[in-house]
Amino acid sequence: MYTTSSAFLDALIEADVSFVFANVGSDHPALIEAIAEARAAGRRIPEIVTCPNEMVGMSAAHGYWQASGIPQAVVVHVECGTQALAGAVHNAAKGRAPMIVFAGASPFTQEGELRGSRNEFIQWIQDVHDQRGLVRGYMRYDNEIRTGKNVKDLVHRALQFAKSDPKGPVYLMGAREVMEEEVAPTRDDAASWRPIAPAGLSGRAVREIATALAGARRPLLVTSFVGRNPQAVAPLAALCRRLGIGVLESVPNAMNFPHTDPLYQGNQWNHPRQNPVLAAADVILVVDSDVPWIPTVSRPADDARIFHIDVDPLKDQMPLWHIPAEGVFRADAETALTQLAEWFDVHPPEAAAVEARTRHYAELHTARDRDLRRLEAPSPDGAVTAEHLIARLRALAGDGTLYVNEGISHYHTVFDHLALDRPGTIFTSGGGSLGWNGGAAIGIKLAQPDRTVVALTGDGTYLFTVPSSVHWMARRYGTPFLQIVFNNRGWKSPKLSTLAVHPDGYAARANHLDTSFEPAPDYAGIAAAAGGAWGRQVTLAAEVDEALAEALRVVRQERRCAVLDVWLPHH
Repeated sequence: MYTTSSAFLDALIEADVSFVFANVGSDHPALIEAIAEARAAGRRIPEIVTCPNEMVGMSAAHGYWQASGIPQAVVVHVECGTQALAGAVHNAAKGRAPMIVFAGASPFTQEGELRGSRNEFIQWIQDVHDQRGLVRGYMRYDNEIRTGKNVKDLVHRALQFAKSDPKGPVYLMGAREVMEEEVAPTRDDAASWRPIAPAGLSGRAVREIATALAGARRPLLVTSFVGRNPQAVAPLAALCRRLGIGVLESVPNAMNFPHTDPLYQGNQWNHPRQNPVLAAADVILVVDSDVPWIPTVSRPADDARIFHIDVDPLKDQMPLWHIPAEGVFRADAETALTQLAEWFDVHPPEAAAVEARTRHYAELHTARDRDLRRLEAPSPDGAVTAEHLIARLRALAGDGTLYVNEGISHYHTVFDHLALDRPGTIFTSGGGSLGWNGGAAIGIKLAQPDRTVVALTGDGTYLFTVPSSVHWMARRYGTPFLQIVFNNRGWKSPKLSTLAVHPDGYAARANHLDTSFEPAPDYAGIAAAAGGAWGRQVTLAAEVDEALAEALRVVRQERRCAVLDVWLPHH
């Protein structure tokens, strides 16, 4: 029997979906039957990854796309499972991560009129007014499957939206009766649902941006996520080297520019101080950034000329957003940067000006690098510091390692001290809902099974990852990774946020702020119980090298997860 569910699975295969990250329920008998029938018949379907927690499953799909560039599928249970996705939905929307989410729906008949009619009490309770509305504000597209006759069209249209800039998740739902409908197989038509081709700059825009950069004394490029497309890093680097443009990352989500390049000027997060490079710039090109600066603490000079390139320059999902740009352009970064390079092929910049800019930024880069190396020295009291830990990880992990960064108050420490040069080697969620790193590490390892994956997480964020589900899945599906917990025994970020607003208030003088995780959980023990992971607690700098080396050996040779619970100074 070939049903809507059979056609749905075929459509996923046609769309190059390799994995369905699934948390199934009473709404999925047709899908479960179609999976079993396809296996019995030898018909190809995506591999089903059982996900005991929805957040972990969608985070895994997010990570798989980041490491492969190919969107995957997530299956959840009616509106309950849809709501359980909430944090992961936010991250996928804000991180522009394409994937297709399918949820069942309560049956719409109750007297046995159709196969799949209601036969469990929960199906009355789970029937809600607007299931799609729960996530509509975050989806690039949403729809309900009403017949199997066009289910392939709906899947391919949904993925056409997901893959077109600005990319993001899409959502389909279907009731049991519809998913049970018998239909005739149809041909593979996926090629006619291609995503929108990348957009470029107009000739006038190229000239306007190029002449401003060429005439600048202190040109600066600000980016956050050019490197989500690893192919865009090379044209960005080539343009900056050709013109002597400094590069500043604001809340980086990827490896956007080689950190060892003399033009690299560091990364800015929530640092409560003016960035001097940003303040000194006279022409600023913002490329692919949601938050290029935080104007209450750090902003460009009032007379700086600003140009902005992004596939979503209006930030459609942000009700409040503005930068004072004189030129705003909706364009793909790789395409636009290549166009600018071609302009300078015909109009080469003045060599003396390029040399002066390059020398200026190189001196700043050298001074910054010297300061960072000093921070990496072991603490005089023997305690572990995040800077020393990441420096030793950089030395021991090797060039082939992929990093998953959800260090929160240590986000910048990870980027600063890993000092990566290779595109596609570090990932963040791009959003603000914590707990992404565990599932993402599984997805990244599925996409690149031969690479070592290291997830860096705060202790609070580790608990948000649902580690029992993460480490069970990692063992079952053979995706070992090293997870390093920055354990400062509590939530440091809420404390920092409070003190930034009330530096001399009651909270600043309080003995505690209800952010402590003491007594500290056994983080490694959770992973060991759920997934057979190896674990170790590290409290002294002298233990770091041995612990890292053993953890990497366990992941690479024994092919099981390792968790290092690293105790940092108390939050």
